[in-house]
Amino acid sequence: MKYEILPWLILFLPLFSAAVIALFTLGNRTVSALISIGAIVTGFVLTLAFISGNGFHPAVSETSTAWLSIGSLQAEFGLKLDGLSLMMLLIVTGVGGAIHIYSFGYMHEDRSMARFFCFLSLFTFSMLGIVLASNFVQMFIFWELVGVSSYLLIGFWFEKPSAGDAAKKAFITNRLGDFGFLLGILMVWQLLGSLNFTALADNLHANPAALQVGGTIAGLLIFCGAVGKSAQFPLHVWLADAMEGPTPVSALIHAATMVAAGVYMLCRVFFLLNADALHVISYVGGFTALLAALIAVQQNDIKRILAYSTLSQLGYMVMSVGLAGQTPAMFHLTTHAFFKALLFLGAGSVIHGLHEEQDIWKMGGLKKHMPVTFWTFFFGTLALCGVPIFAGFYSKDAILAQALEQHNYILFGVAVFVAALTTFYMFRLFFVAFLGEARTEKAKHAHESPFVMTGPLMVLSVLAVVGGFIGITTVYNSQFAPDAEKLTVVQQLLEPLKNIVPMLLGIGAVAVGLFCAYTLYGKAATDPLPAKLGALATAMKNRFYFDEIYEATFIRLHDALAALADWIDRWLVEGFAIGFIRGGTDLSGRSLRLLQTGNLQTYAFLFTLGVALVLYLMLGK
Repeated sequence: MKYEILPWLILFLPLFSAAVIALFTLGNRTVSALISIGAIVTGFVLTLAFISGNGFHPAVSETSTAWLSIGSLQAEFGLKLDGLSLMMLLIVTGVGGAIHIYSFGYMHEDRSMARFFCFLSLFTFSMLGIVLASNFVQMFIFWELVGVSSYLLIGFWFEKPSAGDAAKKAFITNRLGDFGFLLGILMVWQLLGSLNFTALADNLHANPAALQVGGTIAGLLIFCGAVGKSAQFPLHVWLADAMEGPTPVSALIHAATMVAAGVYMLCRVFFLLNADALHVISYVGGFTALLAALIAVQQNDIKRILAYSTLSQLGYMVMSVGLAGQTPAMFHLTTHAFFKALLFLGAGSVIHGLHEEQDIWKMGGLKKHMPVTFWTFFFGTLALCGVPIFAGFYSKDAILAQALEQHNYILFGVAVFVAALTTFYMFRLFFVAFLGEARTEKAKHAHESPFVMTGPLMVLSVLAVVGGFIGITTVYNSQFAPDAEKLTVVQQLLEPLKNIVPMLLGIGAVAVGLFCAYTLYGKAATDPLPAKLGALATAMKNRFYFDEIYEATFIRLHDALAALADWIDRWLVEGFAIGFIRGGTDLSGRSLRLLQTGNLQTYAFLFTLGVALVLYLMLGK
């Protein structure tokens, strides 16, 4: 294998960057930013060099070193190098690099910019560790590191109570999913005797019945990890609140990296998931896609609309995995990284140009003031909606075709309906924010962002256009379907024509969504939908009251159990059990102390009394 040292450098460069910033350059914002940007951009270049020398399937697909040995548990620190991990490396370092460069402009005036880039590098190291992990132990450690670093980034502006609350909410919600993930890992180890992905696959290939009846339980417990990280129902509530972090954090977490970790993990361990587990996974994904799309229809904060859009698209990906479509899921994950990072960074450019305004109904007319942001955001919107030749069209079509191929007409119908909703809420945002007349003074005096921010937008907009036919599916097919035909660029362009029904229905959904959005919002001064939908619109705006429901049920139950545990600890354990022993010891000590009088005659009397007692016990009977 050529350049075998490169993957190790790619992994540890961001950690080195974070350490240097934390220890030496926190006082210099520019130097800290350049160190962080240099680390991830170098990682991207080294990834390209490694792939050019070894291809997407190196001769040596795994390198490892002994790390932990406890009885039958033999854990190694290793790197898994195949088409799946190398494509994710390109996404994390490439899209992440664009976000780092953008952050230099966006965070330039922030007094804590150096700390921001330190956290950003730590997050990148954690995500790269998940991507390259060769076993469950290593993956889980980096999984938790991603949780910690995302907590730091979401709560970066910790002076705002809402940011601190959002960070805690994200961290605690993810811990719920991670608890199930850990139980699943332990169950797999007990049933199969290994935690290395390659060894697990070999064991199951040799003995398909090895998981026995525990296979469904183990698969669903592992899926709990993805439910947390990829914000699937019912643990979806943290993602929108994570918008309290700086916009580049939103792009990094909600586009290319953290939320993609759950989908990536499911594809990495797909061989462990049996038919029953996949059935549950597919319906959880489909329901999440529909729920989030409905909520997005009535959000007014530009970042929250994109956050719920991310939730919906993640539902698409998880549904695809559940329908045994690893290639469509990873294809959509990749194209989504391009256009959703573009949209979030475009939203950040809007917020920057309007001096921190995020309500779309206080914008309007931005096309004339922010032309670069307008056109790049437009391309991102077309890609997300799935307009033909844009990247999202191909990946969304692959998922629709997969659902139809599996004869799951319920999920196919849900996916088509969600496609229409996606077009509706995205063009609602687009018409209200960018077209028409300016609604506020901030909108009238909006200004374009500097090139350090618009440059990454232009690069990502190119990927949002061409990402569907540059060979991404070829790489994933080589991993999941080695016998699949390798397609030329022209064949990739025409690939949707092989499945004419899902293609036509997908395009039809886009047309319906666009027509409805233009009819309602093309020239709207206020939102007309609440008057038409009434209580349903209110419920969508309030996110179907999931936070309130959780507050009234699980959180109150938790608080009641905590109060009960506190009472038991304070009064029964501490007050009675420990207090009785402590009080008895104290009383005995005080009583014995009374015998220590310092009087010689008393001691002589007690000595004589003791001797008499001993003699009586020995001779008296």
